[in-house]
Amino acid sequence: MTGYIFLDQIRFFAYHGVGRQETTVGNEFTVSLRLKVDLTAAVKTDDVADTVSYADVYEAVKKEMEIPSKLLEHVSGRIVKRLFQDFPPIESIELKLSKRNPPMGAEIEAAGVEINIQRSEL
Repeated sequence: MTGYIFLDQIRFFAYHGVGRQETTVGNEFTVSLRLKVDLTAAVKTDDVADTVSYADVYEAVKKEMEIPSKLLEHVSGRIVKRLFQDFPPIESIELKLSKRNPPMGAEIEAAGVEINIQRSEL
């Protein structure tokens, strides 16, 4: 039974960006994830050892968000590599990384990147 584990709009404060202000003052970011996994064993056993713990996924994402990068593409790439490395059951990842109120002189809620990747593509 294939399904998805998701974490929706995890909020972080981080120092990603090209501009000096972004790397000095920081900004708010959100990360949303949709992880394709086989849920068959967890459905039967009711044991967290038979699934991918979203608490552990959060900790892995948090560690990557703490490392400043210029580009959100770079941060996103690190996150997906880390998740595939740390969680072998993950078959694919849909990731959305948004910078809230980016400093670009526009009325905008957020800007960011989305990545959809299969384990076989890495």
